[in-house]
Amino acid sequence: MGYLLLAGAIAAEVGATTAMKYSDGFSKLWPSLLTLVGYVVSFSLLAQTLRTLSIGTAYAIWAGVGTAAIAAIGIMFMGEGLTAAKAAGIALIIVGVVVLNLGGAH
Repeated sequence: MGYLLLAGAIAAEVGATTAMKYSDGFSKLWPSLLTLVGYVVSFSLLAQTLRTLSIGTAYAIWAGVGTAAIAAIGIMFMGEGLTAAKAAGIALIIVGVVVLNLGGAH
């Protein structure tokens, strides 16, 4: 159940961050409200996740997967370029999360 809650926390965080891009510096009401609600949901679900997963593992997965997902959304939908450095960075994030999980997730 912990990983399911964590997946929800990641989805809410990615949605909130994407909405923030469209909020135009919090000058547009609906994207700004989506940002706020998304982060509240994300942190609430992350807090619930910490009941069953270690904080280091849960936070690393939340931050790493969220960062990689936002980078991918930027590339695919927002016209950001994919450089070799960006691709390597995303790959390293994914490898880091995998290593953390294999190295003793409790």
